[in-house]
Amino acid sequence: MIAAILYFALVIAVIGTLSSGIFLCLVLVGFVHFRKDVRRQFLEIPDDAQLPPVSVLKPVHGLEAQLRENIESFFRQDYPHYEILFAADEANDAALDVVREVSAHYPHIPCRILITGRPWPNPVVYSFHSMAEAANYDILVTTDSDVEVDATYLREVVAPLLDPKVGMLTCVYRGKNAAGFFSGLTAIGMSIEMTAGVLVANLLEGMKFGLGPTTVVRKDALASIGGYEALKDYIAYDFAIGNLIAKAGYRVVLSGHIIDHVVNQKSFRQMWQNQLRWAQTTRYSRPRGHFGSGLIFAMPYGILGFLAAAGLGQWKLGILLLAAAVANRLAEAWLVGWMVVRDPQIRRAPWLYPLRDLLGFAIWFASYLNLRYEWRDNRFELKGTRIAIRQTPSDTR
Repeated sequence: MIAAILYFALVIAVIGTLSSGIFLCLVLVGFVHFRKDVRRQFLEIPDDAQLPPVSVLKPVHGLEAQLRENIESFFRQDYPHYEILFAADEANDAALDVVREVSAHYPHIPCRILITGRPWPNPVVYSFHSMAEAANYDILVTTDSDVEVDATYLREVVAPLLDPKVGMLTCVYRGKNAAGFFSGLTAIGMSIEMTAGVLVANLLEGMKFGLGPTTVVRKDALASIGGYEALKDYIAYDFAIGNLIAKAGYRVVLSGHIIDHVVNQKSFRQMWQNQLRWAQTTRYSRPRGHFGSGLIFAMPYGILGFLAAAGLGQWKLGILLLAAAVANRLAEAWLVGWMVVRDPQIRRAPWLYPLRDLLGFAIWFASYLNLRYEWRDNRFELKGTRIAIRQTPSDTR
């Protein structure tokens, strides 16, 4: 009986090792495809006279890590004409003091602040809705408060929207660790695991979703899906907006611009909740893809194969399976984490990614056990891709 179980475990380990190897090959092809698209994008950036004015929409919430640097990076853009709109749920939000201080140093950049409240199930979507209604220009650059960008950001993300067939653009990102070990595990997952999945999706079916840290959309494309109101109860609104715009007949472009996503998770609990939130939203947004992603991890199958083979006395096979898993993850770390997003953490501590791979598998498994979702000060219960119940801290007192 024990031998049968070990043989079964060994078969599972071999299947997982092969599937993660196939995925790595797809990542390599996706990388080549992405680099070719990026070269074309950057060659087609027009001069200043042809770049349209744009509105940057940025919701803020509290004193996040590196908030001042993040905000200031948007005031330092090498772009001819743009405005920045900030939105907060409440007038006393501490982030607004930082916004006012930074904007005072850049009086030549038009800047406005909106207080929006939380009337929709997804309060972030309502912030974007309010800012879009107030925006002066037809191209909306929506971005999270925990991202930092280079001076070329606007120039590179706006240019593809000049093609009327392109309705939306989104960006991959590298994680920027601001809080230590657990935060670093999330950051390296952003840089490699997340980006690898996006490269393969872009290769196999084209972009049909957005990534929250940046989406750039034209007002006519947004109107074609019913505006932000159509997204008001989606938990994964970034996925939904790209998906709906693609279904409306527009192209969604993956930009070559890489942004920094600042990660500030000081404890295992914070890290786990954040990662589980992502996994749950992916589970409901792309259920088949999320289920299949259980086969793209390498380390769990390598360890399983080592233990099963060792139990059967096949030590060489066990070592081979474990070594293949480690080599797979290190290769993906170098290919994606360094060659695509240029994450310096990959050069300093490449061993973190095999560890992150184990964590990622545990989170994937846990995403099928929990229907609750926590983000900022809110707790959500999900019904499919929609928010069924949202509780604020005052609701739980």
